[in-house]
Amino acid sequence: MKANGTVFKYGSNVDTDVIIPARYLNSSDPAELASHCMVDIDPDFVNKVQKGDIIVADKNFGCGSSREHAPISIKASGVSCVIAETFARIFYRNAINIGLPIIECPEAAKDIENGNQVEVDFDSGMIYNRTKGTQFQGQAFPPFMQKIIAAGGLVNYINEK
Repeated sequence: MKANGTVFKYGSNVDTDVIIPARYLNSSDPAELASHCMVDIDPDFVNKVQKGDIIVADKNFGCGSSREHAPISIKASGVSCVIAETFARIFYRNAINIGLPIIECPEAAKDIENGNQVEVDFDSGMIYNRTKGTQFQGQAFPPFMQKIIAAGGLVNYINEK
């Protein structure tokens, strides 16, 4: 599996309240959530994001409340992967559970800039910054996690079994 897209770059401590603000949590519809994704940190995100694009952030991405709405809104907006120096543990778990690929790689997170073209190979964990010609070894997903992501999330994976 691969991801390939334009980067939206954010800083440290991007919490679930800016990924999907609480005022929009009256819906669990992924498309509705996606229409408000990142609105409090990047009001133009929903108008600019294209299918396959990638979010890159610094430390502690997805901190805050444990709502699954945050990774759902990111995935439903068309984002194919999130790369960060570190993720909040609950966000990490929720992302995998709903089938949103995420990779921790501090070196890549520091090198990649907003607007760069990036490709990620989930099988090897390699991250390629096509704009700068740099590459980084991120953490590859274990085979069972790749199966969960490929199935579109944990519930779909279990239902397929």
